Amino acid sequence: MADRNRTDSPTRSLSRGLRHRAAALLAAACALVAAGCSDGGTKPAAQSPPPVERAPVKAAKPGLPGMPPLLDAHDLYAADRPGKLAPQVKGYPSRIYVPNTGSDTVSVIDPKTYKVMETIPVGVQPQHVVPSWDMKTLWVNNNRGHDLTPIDPATGKAGKRVKVHDPYNLYFTPNGKYAVVMASMDRQLVFRDPHSMEIRKTVPVSCAGVNHADFSPDGRYFIVSCEFSGELLKVDTEKMKVVGQEKLPFEGAMPQDVKISPDGRTWYVADMMADGIWVLDGDAFDRPRLMPTGKGAHGLYVSRDSKTMYISNRGEGSISLLDFKTGELADKWHIRGGGSPDMGGLSTDGKVLWLSGRYHSEVYALDTRTGRTLAKIPVGQGPHGLAVYPQPGRYSLGHTGIFR
Repeated sequence: MADRNRTDSPTRSLSRGLRHRAAALLAAACALVAAGCSDGGTKPAAQSPPPVERAPVKAAKPGLPGMPPLLDAHDLYAADRPGKLAPQVKGYPSRIYVPNTGSDTVSVIDPKTYKVMETIPVGVQPQHVVPSWDMKTLWVNNNRGHDLTPIDPATGKAGKRVKVHDPYNLYFTPNGKYAVVMASMDRQLVFRDPHSMEIRKTVPVSCAGVNHADFSPDGRYFIVSCEFSGELLKVDTEKMKVVGQEKLPFEGAMPQDVKISPDGRTWYVADMMADGIWVLDGDAFDRPRLMPTGKGAHGLYVSRDSKTMYISNRGEGSISLLDFKTGELADKWHIRGGGSPDMGGLSTDGKVLWLSGRYHSEVYALDTRTGRTLAKIPVGQGPHGLAVYPQPGRYSLGHTGIFR
């Protein structure tokens, strides 16, 4: 509808004509610069900013084929929360299995009463009790007997021994495809079938005393400590091949337990002669730095909330606490009356830390809230890599219980 108050004077017509010409010129200019303009032609439309050149995004490296995906990419131990038992282990009675290297037995402790319930005869020089990848079997590593004794955690009964040469320690690849025997005296990493223990590949190593290990977040490599030559190895899991080797920068170094931080960025290696833990970047596999903790640093265990690592100092009867957030030591506990804390694990609820007393023929139970020694339980001679069972987690990577 026309505006009834409008009049068309010559001046208005001229102004209207100039506006049309200006709009046409502006539209032509817009076309030349390939910029959009508003419909009225009196105001240029907003122009898109020039594209920003960005660095190419590095694709995440795929995990080891067949490995269960992490529950939390920022916390490798997210599956290990208090009481978070996998369905297959929920019915297992809570027990502490203690291999006595000097007695050729396994002491079975009831964690509620702090008493030995049973003593199981096994092979010669049992070193560690290792949960299988599927968590249905406990393997006793009879090092000098050259065999493994399987224990059914549902009944606590030992089965027929399986011939395995020089089984000082035992691990499992994150996809459950292989068992990896740490053949310390043979100087070998032996990849075996995780059930029958038949050899699939033998990997000779040039270091002496392979003993402990842990796996990268993607499962594609693991780092191994070589106790007698003071070295570390980096091993490609899928290729079953040593891809890195380095000498620790300490005269007489004797590396022991290996553990990766919850965020997967930092590796820790206990050293009983350097009296501390080596801290390194596993991906770069560069020169590590030493963090003093106490005499005879030996075992490494992560708390159920992924905030703390417990470090057993076997030579002085103490446990150091590392704060993962700060990367610094936060506290130190001393075992009542002294002792020789070695290997062990945490209770299902994370409230008790269990450690073998290697040179005192006893086992220690410590309150993780206060550090107080709850019990010192007499067992056989030379107790070593005890297993607390069952524990939270979806699958076992071996040793005395590394669960993810």
